[in-house]
Amino acid sequence: MLAETICSAVSAAGLGIAAVTAWRKRFLAATRIAAYSLVPIALVLTGIVDWVAGIAFKPSVWLGFGLLAVAWLLFTTTRAIERRGGGTRKERRAAARAAQGEAVAPAASAPSLGAGAPGSQARPKAKSRQQSAAPGEDFSDIEAILKKHGI
Repeated sequence: MLAETICSAVSAAGLGIAAVTAWRKRFLAATRIAAYSLVPIALVLTGIVDWVAGIAFKPSVWLGFGLLAVAWLLFTTTRAIERRGGGTRKERRAAARAAQGEAVAPAASAPSLGAGAPGSQARPKAKSRQQSAAPGEDFSDIEAILKKHGI
C-alpha cells in the first residue's frame, strides 16, 4: 500500500515537471519526462510492485537467491578449473591413449598409415622429388612467388 502511494506521488511529480517543461517550449524534453513519469504508476497497475514487495520481505526467497548464487559460483569455478586442466576427463583419457600409441617420427611430414591401412602396401617406396633433390636446389616455387611480387 505504501509502495503504491509512493509510485503515484512520483508519477504526479513527474507529470508536473513535464508540464512546466512544456510551458517553457521544450516539447521534446517534456514528452520524454512524461514518459518516464508514467512508468511507476504503470508498474503499480500491472501488479509488479506487489510482486516485488512480496518477494523482498520473505526469507525463503532470499534463501533461494543465495542458493542460486552458490550454484552459479560452483559452475564458474568448475569451468575455470576445466579450462586450466586441459579439458574434460574423456578428453584427457583420449590424449593419454593417443600418447601411448604409435608416435610419428619427428622429421615426418605426415603420419604413416601403418600396415593395416588399406592401400598402404600398394604404394611403391620411390623417392619423391624433394627427397632426391639437394636441400638448396628446390627453391623454384619460392622464386616464382618473389618474382610475381616484384621482389
